[in-house]
Parts: sequence; C-alpha cells; structure tokens
Amino acid sequence: PLSPAAVVGAGLGGSATAYFLQQHFGPQVQLDVYEAASVGGRLATVTVNKQQYESRGASIHALSLHMQDFVKILGLKHRREVAGKSAIFSGEHFVLEETDWYLLNLFRLWWHYGISFLRLQMWVEEVMEKFMRIYKYQAHGYAFSSLEELLRSLGGEAFVNMTQRSVAESLLEVGVTQRFVDDVIAAVLRSSYGQSVLVPAFAGAMSLAGAQGSTWAVEGGNKLVCSGLLKLTKANVISARVTGISLHSSEGKALYQVHYESTEGQGSAFYDMVVVTTPLHPSRSNFTFDNFDPPIADFPGAFHPSVTSVVHGYLNSSYFGFPDPKLFPFTSILTTDTPDLFFHAMDNICPVNISAAFRRKQPQEAAVWRVLSQQPLDKQQLKTLFRSYYSVQVAEWQSYPRYDSTKALPPIVLHENLFYLSGVEWVASSMEMVAVAAKNVALLAYNRWHQELEKIDQKDLMHKVKTEL
Repeated sequence: PLSPAAVVGAGLGGSATAYFLQQHFGPQVQLDVYEAASVGGRLATVTVNKQQYESRGASIHALSLHMQDFVKILGLKHRREVAGKSAIFSGEHFVLEETDWYLLNLFRLWWHYGISFLRLQMWVEEVMEKFMRIYKYQAHGYAFSSLEELLRSLGGEAFVNMTQRSVAESLLEVGVTQRFVDDVIAAVLRSSYGQSVLVPAFAGAMSLAGAQGSTWAVEGGNKLVCSGLLKLTKANVISARVTGISLHSSEGKALYQVHYESTEGQGSAFYDMVVVTTPLHPSRSNFTFDNFDPPIADFPGAFHPSVTSVVHGYLNSSYFGFPDPKLFPFTSILTTDTPDLFFHAMDNICPVNISAAFRRKQPQEAAVWRVLSQQPLDKQQLKTLFRSYYSVQVAEWQSYPRYDSTKALPPIVLHENLFYLSGVEWVASSMEMVAVAAKNVALLAYNRWHQELEKIDQKDLMHKVKTEL
C-alpha cells in the first residue's frame, strides 16, 4: 500500500490532486499538502467595504464537470447570476455592444461579421465536443503519461498541433475573417489571458468557449472549493515553502525527501510519492532536484505578468463616449489590441456573497471595478478610467504562461513516483483544465503504482470505452 504522499501547493491543482489521490488509493493514504501562502492559490478574494470580491479566477464554464462535482460533494452553492452587458472598446469607440435582447445581439454579430461568427462557434464546439471525451476516459480509469498523449487520445495529431500554432491561424483557416479576429477574438483573449491572438489554438478555444457559454461561480468565493476538498480528504496542510526534492532509495524503491522552509526554520520529510502542483519554471520558483540520474531538466518558457486592480470608485464614463454617466449601459468592457490601450479589460464586479436583495450599482454611483492590465496603473491612467475613487487594491501575478515563449509541453512524469501537474497550463489555463489534470495525475499514479499498464496511454480509447459499456 502507498503510505505517505506529498502534494506541493494548495491551490486548486493541489487540493484537487489530494482529493483524487485519496479517492483512488483509499482513505488510509496519509497526505501532506505543502503551501507557502494561503490555501486557494490564485483563487483569492479582496475585501472592499467589508465585502469580499473575487480578485481572479472568476468564472467557471457550464461544462466544467469536475468543478460541478466538487461543488455538489462539498455542499456549496452556485452564486446568483447578476445580469450585465458587455462591450468591446477600441480606445476610441465601441466596436461591438451587447444589448438586452439575445436575438438582436446575434443579428448585430451577423450584420458586422457575417458567417465568421457561425464558423467560430462551429470550431469551438468541435474542440469542446472532443475535449469532453476526457470525462468518459477518466470514469473508466484511463490515464496519460504525457500531455501529448492526453491530447492525442481526444483529438489526434490535430489536437497536439493546436498547442503549436496560434488561434488566429486556426480561425483564419476555417474562414473566419481577419476583422473578426482583430475585433472580437483579440478582445476575449486579452480579457482571459492578457495576451494576443498569437496564443495557441487550444488555449484560445478554451477561453472562447468560456466567452460564449453560460458560466457560473461559487457562492462565497471559488477558493472555498480548495479549502473544502482539503478538509474532506483530512489532508495535513503544512504551511511551508518547499525548496527542493532529493531522491533516496530503500529496498529498490524510490523514496523522496521533500525539503522545506517554514517560520520554524528548515525541515524535511520522506514520501513514497510526490506531486508538484506549483510552477517549476525558474522565473517562478528556485526549486532544486538532487540525486536524480539523469538529472531533472529545467523547464523552458516564461510567465506573463498580469496586474489586477480592484478599484472602488466612480467610473469616468465620458472617456468611453458617455458624457452622462446615467446612460452608461455596460458592466464589462473588453478591449481590442490597440497600442494606446493601457488595460486589457474591466468589469463591475459583484461580491462573492450575493443576497436576494442585492442590486447592481447604477453607473453614476460608486462601484467596485476590477481592471486587468499588464503594468500597474499609474495615477494618470486611474484618472482616465475613474472620475474619483476611494480605494485601489493591486495584485501582481505571473499568472499565465507566456504562450509564445516555448513550443514544448512540460512532462507529467518527472521520476518513478514523482509527478508534475502545472505543465497543463501550457495546453490551456482554466480551473477545469487544472481539475482534469489533477484527476489524470491521480489515475496515472495509481495505475503505475499497481502496475495496471493497460490503463495508461491506450490507443483507440473511444472504441474501447464504447465496448466496455
């Protein structure tokens, strides 16, 4: 039996991995989860006027089956939807505005962009339909030892290629016009990844699926999923920063020594199995691997800095062409890729606990806005967006891979029973993507531990799964 196992990181990846490991190995497995900061990782909240607001990782796609499951198992609730309209701003005018009436929106898209809109939808739907196969494979206990194998099993070489070429290239190929790519696709990718239409097609498809499907969030904050899963698995959360892992072996079996630093000083502990769910890129962590032969290589690729500013203040609607603030109709503003634009997106956000009596602030009232940008906003930029403000809270993150910085996907298996989860973000970065990867790592670890090799990297899974039913 597997005795102690360690998970490094208690964000969504770490807490989901702990949960799935326990699901597969059974409740007797001892789990230590190391976290240097706070449980929840990037799923964090900020407090404005005694109310909490989501500072990142805000929406979850309706098709996110693992996230849906977590919420059910933990007895959490979906946050009440508060309707609002979005628009895309070019720095001078709105290139696309949403209206109250759904059909009219479609008509506008048609009118502006003709068949491009339909081609986009068909393209995204086809990707999502193939991606959804993963749930069937996982329900049958199948796992993949590399991201390439996982993608191949879902959509063949075409899916692997989608991590190597840009979303712009893929869409132009299926007949979407350059104008639609520049106006609409660019705005969606800026608001989700803070990057351009050069992000890989697969990451792009995932973010576009989120933009056109219905999305939801967790009442009380998405981070409750992380703390809930860790409580449920009775994992032992150790608040310490892991500095490295060294390999030892006993009786021909690998044993991993995890070295860490906490407020009490330095320590270490031995484990049969370790899953690292924090990014191992040199720019993000100085993590060392000792005694491994061959040595564990460095990971190529850089991370993209992004800044979230949560501003409590009065919107300067005249900057957006609405001299009378009462008439400003939008709660969410996306932007096109224009050199002068200093922000990627901004939205008027609601607290994580929404009472039945809650109503959105009128545009002329002070509201809480979340502004996403690449650099921290200076005084002048804040003055451009807001007539005046009470408070600004800034969080800077290296949150997403800089997708143009490498073509290689990181490995999942670093050594016999040493696994790496965060590499999945180079395929696409979303809460569900991380949950899918966590389930895969747990299954992979289990199948390898019990030598069930026929459950790893199987070819022609669609056929196998059909015949197993």
